[in-house]
Amino acid sequence: MLILAGLGLNDEKGLTIEEIEEAKSADKIYLEKYTSIWFGNLDNLEKILGKKINLIGRRELEEDSYKIVEEAREKKIVVFVPGDPLFATTHLSLILECLRKKINYKIIHNSSIISAIGITGIHFYKICKIVTIPFKERANNFDYIKNSVKNRGDNHVLCLLDIDLEKNRFLNVKEALKFLIDINALSEEEEIVVASRLGTENSRIFYGKVKKFLDLSIDLPAVIIVLGKIHFSEKEYLENFRV
Repeated sequence: MLILAGLGLNDEKGLTIEEIEEAKSADKIYLEKYTSIWFGNLDNLEKILGKKINLIGRRELEEDSYKIVEEAREKKIVVFVPGDPLFATTHLSLILECLRKKINYKIIHNSSIISAIGITGIHFYKICKIVTIPFKERANNFDYIKNSVKNRGDNHVLCLLDIDLEKNRFLNVKEALKFLIDINALSEEEEIVVASRLGTENSRIFYGKVKKFLDLSIDLPAVIIVLGKIHFSEKEYLENFRV
């Protein structure tokens, strides 16, 4: 059996009882840390579970994912993922491979940026698009990003910021906003919400005009919410975080 389990947004304290029980009875445990940031401690996680944890990267999870799935044919394999295990499409491919090969699988959900975004006061049902703002050298889909942000109407757009954990690189808020301005998707006078390190003790929320953020240093990881029409309850809430 293959078990995909989410680690949540912060550290090893985000483990659920179900995850601990499944991991303790597993034959092998993997942890991938390339699709998202995890603030936990590997040694502490191993102590909690009483098992050795094998770190895997992009190659093992994408090019060689069939090996993990094949292991799950005869053994109980747990793959831990930061956040929720199905937020990244990469992990969905593991489940698809299990379906193809008729191998049993289980998914244990946990908190993700999607569930945590409610702390900003934004009504989640009004988020119409989720886009990733890329590093310059990765930017190859200007039209989709531009149209998603510019044509949002009354709705909000959640902008995730690109990361490259293998090279320890993180796109910051200033770079992301300059990208949106450069492709004519956003103006400096529009109002946005920036949320930093959601799900951790150091989470922060900021609300204000784009130009206010161009000289503001914000801890990463962070997300940007480009606002459409704001409901009065959203407005009242957000005014507490104006910059």
